[in-house]
Amino acid sequence: MYQALYRKYRSQTFGEMVGQKVISTTLRQAVESGKISHAYLFSGPRGTGKTSAAKIFAKAMNCPNQVNGEPCNHCDICRDITNGSLEDVIEIDAASNNGVDEIREIRDKSTYAPSRATYKVYIIDEVHMLSTGAFNALLKTLEEPTENVVFILATTELHKIPATILSRVQRFEFKAIKQAAIKEHLASILKKEGMTFDDEALTIIARRAEGGMRDALSILDQALSLSSDNNVSQAVAEEITGSIGLTALDSFVANVRNQETSRALSNLETLFDNGKSMSRFATDLLEYFRDLLIVQAGGENSHHSPLFEENLSLGQDHLFQMIDTVTTALPQIKTGTHPKIYAEMLTIKLSETYAQVTQEIPENLQEELDSLRHEVEELRKALKEGQSQGQGLAAPTRKAKPTYQYKVDSEKILTIMRETMENPQKSRQCLDALKATWSEILDSISPQYRALLNGSEPVLANQENAILAFNAAFNAEQVMKRSDLNAIFGNIMSSAAGFSPNIMAVPKAEFEKLRTEFARSLKSKEELEKEDREEYIPKELEFLSDVVEIED
Repeated sequence: MYQALYRKYRSQTFGEMVGQKVISTTLRQAVESGKISHAYLFSGPRGTGKTSAAKIFAKAMNCPNQVNGEPCNHCDICRDITNGSLEDVIEIDAASNNGVDEIREIRDKSTYAPSRATYKVYIIDEVHMLSTGAFNALLKTLEEPTENVVFILATTELHKIPATILSRVQRFEFKAIKQAAIKEHLASILKKEGMTFDDEALTIIARRAEGGMRDALSILDQALSLSSDNNVSQAVAEEITGSIGLTALDSFVANVRNQETSRALSNLETLFDNGKSMSRFATDLLEYFRDLLIVQAGGENSHHSPLFEENLSLGQDHLFQMIDTVTTALPQIKTGTHPKIYAEMLTIKLSETYAQVTQEIPENLQEELDSLRHEVEELRKALKEGQSQGQGLAAPTRKAKPTYQYKVDSEKILTIMRETMENPQKSRQCLDALKATWSEILDSISPQYRALLNGSEPVLANQENAILAFNAAFNAEQVMKRSDLNAIFGNIMSSAAGFSPNIMAVPKAEFEKLRTEFARSLKSKEELEKEDREEYIPKELEFLSDVVEIED
């Protein structure tokens, strides 16, 4: 009987785990040193290795031949745990065993000593599905653990676990696996299977898996069943995942860029006739815009088509507006009753938005120029008359056009600066940890959030706050509106650096202004007066600096 790839190539040792190096190393060292706790909680997205890690951990702590914390996988205990036949290692699905009676039965049986293994291990999957009463019954067991009994809880929804449970377990947060790691693992599996593949095909599968190795292997399994020549091609990967081909996206974006709306709608019609999902089209379009931004910022270019090179001429402001337009329309396309109509409306909006942004020269340009020339002549005449009469004239003011501004919470940022001055060493450690984790944060978030953070950098941090300075004020404002991005950011920092700060987004120019203001507030009155004298007194009059007073 055929065995699915995700079962055939399931990790059997800590060293085989993909994308979870910190967790695998920590668990392996715990086994090697004999410091086994009574309860663990594995949380993270689906398909990232939580259950596999639990079984490997159970084997390692019970294996009589373990070396450096790794199970041998050859002894009877290791083989029985792998097969699920060892009575001392019990796997429970909380989705179907979520009542009080089931947990009480576990509590009663856990008092018995293990029969063959050193530790009796209970692996409870999807533990967030337990009822309130079941959680209370489990809590009693965790409060008074029996010797040589280990509980390993696994969940995809950490926020549903009661705080009383969280405080009694060791927590390990599994992160989404990076695309590069998934792609590399898929390539190694195909080589073992004697299959050939297109590099772009694995990129499409890895991207579609969205950080889950199990999903990636399932998609690869489908691709292999559709491939008749032992080759996983790009066309097969696009067909299985429903992804939109790069050529189609190149043409669509090029037509939008050229304001050829009818052609862009024709591109969309072709995709719809070929059975492509409109929500998948919108998602892939976001990925395409993200790739344009990454290449413009100096990142690696994985697309090598003439149209993609031409589309790189799109300005960053244009791309951000397009990303915002697609992000706004995406929920309607996904959940609406007429996704094709919403996708057509999106196409028209994208084309019109780009046309409005690129219209830089106003129609009444000649009138504006004549008005400016007239004002300049009037200023020259007034200046000459003022000089001849020895009078100073105030230049006539011209009402400025309103400009886009993002209001920054200056007081809060200045407060954070004062707190960092109180403990500069700790603040430097927090900032260094944030900078070290920055690339991991960008890799772990969605393309639209990654696009928003493009052009920003960490400039100040403490345990509670992380200040990010942005080139564009628009991006700073949008980031502050995304509460879910703030939560994701905090979770990643908690897992990687041990603290969970909140994002404070501020334009770079505003941050420099506040930093200068803060630096001036630290200086003494004498230092400030000296700086003012140096700034306002000409060099020719420096000999009078001691007797001159500066007034606002």
